Parts: sequence; structure tokens; C-alpha cells
Amino acid sequence: MLDLKMIRQETDMVKEKLATRGIPAKEIDDLLALDAKRRELIAKSETMKAQRNQVSDDISKMKRAHESADDQIAQMRQVSAAIKQADAELETLQTQVHDAAAQLPNIPNDNVPVGLDETGSVEIRKWGEKPNLDFTPKAHYELGEDLDILDFERGAKVSGSRYLYYLGAGARLERAVYNFFLDQNTAAGFKEVLPPYIVNDDSMYGTGQFPKFKQDVYSLEGQDMTLIPTAEVPLVNYYRDEVIPEEKLPVWFTALTPAFRSEAGSAGRDTRGLIRLHQFNKVEMVKFCKPEDSWNELESLTKHAEMLLQKLGLAYHVITLTTSDMSFTAAMTHDLEVWFPAQQTYREISSCSNTTDFQARRAHIQYRDENGKLQYVHALNGSGLAVGRTVAAILENYQNEDGSITVPEVLVPYMGGMTKITK
Repeated sequence: MLDLKMIRQETDMVKEKLATRGIPAKEIDDLLALDAKRRELIAKSETMKAQRNQVSDDISKMKRAHESADDQIAQMRQVSAAIKQADAELETLQTQVHDAAAQLPNIPNDNVPVGLDETGSVEIRKWGEKPNLDFTPKAHYELGEDLDILDFERGAKVSGSRYLYYLGAGARLERAVYNFFLDQNTAAGFKEVLPPYIVNDDSMYGTGQFPKFKQDVYSLEGQDMTLIPTAEVPLVNYYRDEVIPEEKLPVWFTALTPAFRSEAGSAGRDTRGLIRLHQFNKVEMVKFCKPEDSWNELESLTKHAEMLLQKLGLAYHVITLTTSDMSFTAAMTHDLEVWFPAQQTYREISSCSNTTDFQARRAHIQYRDENGKLQYVHALNGSGLAVGRTVAAILENYQNEDGSITVPEVLVPYMGGMTKITK
């Protein structure tokens, strides 16, 4: 949620910045028009309430003097009726202002590349050597099916498209990957959390999924409850409507959870394999910090996610997403994209974002500064990492000509000493 006072005071800047995210100036103008009516009505209501208080005092004085106050009583009734009507209108306007403001995305940082689509993202660094395979590499889903460790056909039979079964060494590899991630994250200072997998609408609003992206989630029919699309939701909302003690900041959380996504806007994209599923595991990282620390925390978060890929020996690059390609809540996003030999391209495996005070305003998460004044924290999030996509990257990058998969060295202890996955 953007600061309404900031929108009023820096209207031209807000219009210019949000135009780079596809938001027309009319949306800001309409919001400000509603806000002006709201503030005008507040002033009118306060004036009438002051008038009612004065008339009430006059009535009391007249009654003590045994004078008739019939005219004043009639006047107070009229004023009270007008106040009641104004307050009802004000409540409607408050809702309209809130709903209009809730549709506006975060202001992009000045260093975010401008673009109305994903083209224009800027590569800031790359790491690792792409595998030099002297045979034609297979896609991860072909390798998984050949090795009998991924079963998409039965997943579709039981649940529908974009679901699967992990089997044998495939299931163990998935478990090895997320345990490795959790161990690395906690060793770096993240507190491990096992959160709820179903959250209420207030939580989905707090992190920015509602009301704009309701079509992308799975909600429980007839209930104010939704299956989480990412652990970011329960982790950020842990402190919703709270004041975090200043001495606790920064707070770092990590969690392994399933993620449930309808993928409503991705029809026809990545229909095979582990890249775009309705249910997948993800290790998430969330940070809360003071505003002056958040950009350093973003770089720290990104570097940590990179370290996970480096230890796995997977080639990747880091890009800064364009203004319109990053998430609704982000002020800046660095994507980590890992190399996939079969496609001869990089694919996203982690997004690390600074949401500044955007989520904190929606979820009312504050701290008290050294002067005792309440301030909004800054909240950051990043995948550490998407587990299924990591498994897919391992299968493709560590494949051998005979179809077997060499287990990355750091995962061998998690695989019970297994060094190779074979038929």
C-alpha cells in the first residue's frame, strides 16, 4: 500500500513512476478525487459535531436557567441527522479510497530498468561454467521418466495436469535439496519456521495477493481461507498488526512449504516438467529491517541465494527485472536464472525482492525508532530456492550420456551416500 499523503504531495512523481508499471494517470487522479471528497466530508462532519456540542451546551445552560430550549433541541436533532448521514457517506468513501489505493503497485526504485514487459531486464552478473556435454542433452522430464523417478502420467490421473509423483531416488533428491537449503539458511542466521499452509483473507491482503490476484490462488469454498501460493504469506503476516521491538531488527525467517498456484495466466506455458506446477515445494526467505538497511539486505539476500547455486555447481546469472515484470509489491527484484542445457537457456529459480514499506503498510507492521516514533519496517522476500526447479536443473546439468544422473557432491550426504541415480 502506498502512503496516501505521499501520493497527494508528490503526485507527478507517482504518476511518472507508476506509468512505467502500466498504471494510467487517471487511476491516480480518480483516487485523489475520492480522497478530496473524503477529506472535505471529514471537515464538514467535524464542523457539524462542533456545532452540535455548542448547541448541547446552550441547551444545558437554558435548562438550568429554566428557559425554553425547544428551538435548540429541534436544531440539534437536525444537526445530528446530518452528522449521521455524513458519517454514512464518509464510511462509503473511506472504503472506496482504500479499495482504489489497494490496486496500485509499489513505486519502483530509480535503479530499476524501465519496461512495460519482461524485455529490457538487465544482467548484473553471471557465475559458473555451463556443462560441456558431448551428447545431445535430454530435458529433465525425459530423464526423470526414463529413470522412473518422476511420474507425470499418474499425477495427471490422480489430480490433473501440472501434478506429479516423485518416486524413489527422485523423492529422495527433492528431500535432499530442501534439507540442504534449510541447513544452509539456518547456518546463515535465518530462523526456521513451520507455518500454516492455509491463511485468511487479511493475510493475503497483507502481502499483496488480494484483492488484485484472487484468480491465481486456490481458496476454500465458502470460507475466508486460501491455500498459500508461497511461504512469504504466512511469514510476512507473522507480525501483522504488531510493533516489532527495535532491538529485534533485523528479523530473518526461512521456511519450507508447499506452494499452491492456479497458474491462471500461464495457459500453454511450460506444460511439461517441473517448471510450472499447481503444487510444488519452495524454501522461502523473508526479512524485516529498518528502512535505512533494506537495500543492503536485498544484496545480502540475493548473494545468499546465489551461494546455494554455487555450492550445487549450477551455472546461473542474476538479472534486475523491469518495472512492469517485477511483482506487484516489489520496489526492486533480482532474479536468479539457472542454466538448462536441454533448452539452451536460463530459467528463473529465485526472485529476491525489496518491498520497502509497501507490505508493512498493508499488514500494519511497525517498529519504534530511537525517538520513540512508530515507523513502518521494510520487508524483503526471496526464494531460497524453488525446490522442483532446482531438481530439474540438477537432472539436466548433471546428466550422463547413459541417462544416469551424477549427484552433486554437497547432496551426497543427504542422499545416504548415493553418488549416482541410475535405472
